Amino acid sequence: MCGICGIIESGQDNRNNIKQMCNIIRHRGPDNDGIFQDREVLLGHRRLSIIDLDTGDQPIFNEDKTIVVVFNGEIYNFKDFKDRLITRGHKFST
Repeated sequence: MCGICGIIESGQDNRNNIKQMCNIIRHRGPDNDGIFQDREVLLGHRRLSIIDLDTGDQPIFNEDKTIVVVFNGEIYNFKDFKDRLITRGHKFST
């Protein structure tokens, strides 16, 4: 199982803190990690590659990088969602 963590910014540089958090949960996902940081939030992800996809690294962004997500789980009806989002002009890279 993968691991996720996050920090809501408090006006400090928390990059080292999110790295430490990712290291603490390394046992949840020893294969890869990823960090996203902006002014308001830091997101961390540890990846366990059971079914290893080339496009499985996280965080994942939408096509214009205005939305970012770290995710652990499956969306079983993803084809329905994907079709609806494509008709609305979204593009998929995974």
